[in-house]
Amino acid sequence: MQAIVLVGGEGTRLRPLTFGTPKPMVPIVGVPFLARTIERLHEAGIDEVIFAAGYMPQAIVDYFGDGSAFKMKITYVIEAEPLGTAGALKNVEQYIHGPFFVLNGDVLTSLDLRAMMDFHRKAGGLGVLHLIRVEDPSAFGCVVHDATGRISAFVEKPPKGSEPTDEVNAGTYLLEPSVFSMIPAGRNVSIERETFPAILASDQRLYAYTTNDYWIDLGRPEHYLSAHRDILSGAMPLTLSSDHDRSQPGEVYVEAGAHIDPTTQLGANVVIGRGCSIGARVKISNSVLWDDVVIGDDVEIESAIIASRARIGAHATIGAGTVIGHDVVIEPGTHIAPDSRIGGTAAAAR
Repeated sequence: MQAIVLVGGEGTRLRPLTFGTPKPMVPIVGVPFLARTIERLHEAGIDEVIFAAGYMPQAIVDYFGDGSAFKMKITYVIEAEPLGTAGALKNVEQYIHGPFFVLNGDVLTSLDLRAMMDFHRKAGGLGVLHLIRVEDPSAFGCVVHDATGRISAFVEKPPKGSEPTDEVNAGTYLLEPSVFSMIPAGRNVSIERETFPAILASDQRLYAYTTNDYWIDLGRPEHYLSAHRDILSGAMPLTLSSDHDRSQPGEVYVEAGAHIDPTTQLGANVVIGRGCSIGARVKISNSVLWDDVVIGDDVEIESAIIASRARIGAHATIGAGTVIGHDVVIEPGTHIAPDSRIGGTAAAAR
């Protein structure tokens, strides 16, 4: 079985979580998010992955190489121009030789891919779409289906209160190669707005696979922090590295090699990356620090994301919802307002 992972470019919902960093390489409890996705695919028996993107950051190529270290064959396919979600698939058609998964590159989920394969084998048709139920479907693409799962309609972002269902497209598909005949070549094509409706119009079958699995779009900083809370609490099942210094369920995860002064107070839902150094009387809650972050004495950090090698000076306060980029230097005594976005190499915030 093969999988296509949409890791960037037009048509995906990828947004840089911090400055200059492709989100698939953003760490989820110390491991790049895209590597977490590869782990899931390997566990499901998938041995070949195609990374489809409008561009391919060198960090991704350097990390994964040809995939052999991950017991995978990895192929990189770059679009000469933005092709959309369906156009990106058409662009890799030559590499596909059977049913294949398509994964949205910014979704964290506990979906059982093997169970989805079994459902597709029994249901038949051109493919299966993973759906989840949400409280407010108006922000998503609603999918209408009958009792057998056969899809009859797609309703993209219906006005609030007019939603035909609370089941929405969760961004994982299992498709047959014959789908390629429904995608025109050489132009931008949306699989959600064009290809799937065209399949229904041709009276061919697509099926819904609705589950109660964990699911979150990591495109917003608050969702990124929520995902870590859910991982630490066990709501999102995820295997964590055994190479860490401290782990308290629902509270704190500290990677190996971090130095934390004994007077520091780590509140609930805190992840500390490798090589971090945290000074005296620091207070941190509901935050994720990447690798090699240095925190001075008497700093307060709440609900923040601090990228690798950032430096936070003594007596600084970091407001809730703040994202601090790689290599940023926050001067001593600085107060960072809530929901700030601070980036740039060796930038000073005042």
